[in-house]
Amino acid sequence: MKSDEGIHVSPQITQALADGKPVVALESALITHGFAPPANLEMARRMEATIREHGALPASVAILDGQARVGLTDEELIRLASDQTARKISLRDLPLVLASRQCAPRPAQTRSATKASRANGGTTVAATMHLAHQVGIGVFATGGIGGVHRGHPEDVSADLPALASNPIVVVCAGAKAILDLARTLEYLETRGVPVIGYGTDELPAFYSRRSGLSVDARVDAPEEIAHIAQARAELGLPMALLVCVPVPEADELPAAETKATIGQAVQEADASGVSGKELTPFLLTRMVELTGGRARRANEALLLNNARVAAHVARELAARGL
Repeated sequence: MKSDEGIHVSPQITQALADGKPVVALESALITHGFAPPANLEMARRMEATIREHGALPASVAILDGQARVGLTDEELIRLASDQTARKISLRDLPLVLASRQCAPRPAQTRSATKASRANGGTTVAATMHLAHQVGIGVFATGGIGGVHRGHPEDVSADLPALASNPIVVVCAGAKAILDLARTLEYLETRGVPVIGYGTDELPAFYSRRSGLSVDARVDAPEEIAHIAQARAELGLPMALLVCVPVPEADELPAAETKATIGQAVQEADASGVSGKELTPFLLTRMVELTGGRARRANEALLLNNARVAAHVARELAARGL
């Protein structure tokens, strides 16, 4: 599938989907906003390599030159990772970015419109989910999903409604630990999104393996996820399956330490007046600083682990023609 005005899908991914081979989508906001150079490029390459090593094909998703792209070349990854002006693209941004590329600018707006038409951006969980589903990719690997913000229940990530309306399998380490995990679970329950623990009865808390919150079901093998996905398809249900994989034990931050560190970071954010879209990046950066880099190492470990699990899930789905 290839479109000059819509979603551009690489020839390799187009052929793999046509042949029914396993494909795993990857977001790119972690490249543009999750890691600083050169770690961002290294992490993207390691995740793609992990998926290939476990028998599936990676399809990184991003916006390049104002166009949605599924399946990036290494040269395109390099370009995205080195672009310090790249935007973070969520669902609301997708039509704005794509339209700016197609619309002829008025004379007084030539400079700004031309700049917008050439925009590069990293797609968030919500945007990646949507684009992956549009082209027929059934599995998506990420780190942690967005959710309901602590102390601000009205601040709900676009990831959550996107999970309720895109019937794919999302492999993650739970919601980001800086969020209100209990309220996030409540939202997902209300919207009918099954929260599945992979080898665990508890919702993983991103940096930590346990949160004290129960999942809807536990599975211990990719085959079980495939069975659930098949049942969902037969019922015609529209929501994602949220598969939550605990961070590897050797790399986790203890739950008590994580809670205390997040508490300190939140206090600092309040004292500094940090809020809105700047809050999450601030808190994640402070987590890394306050833990002496151990939060970053946990993040890297869970990303690679999720990529591995997603590859196995994609293989099982492909074997069933899903």
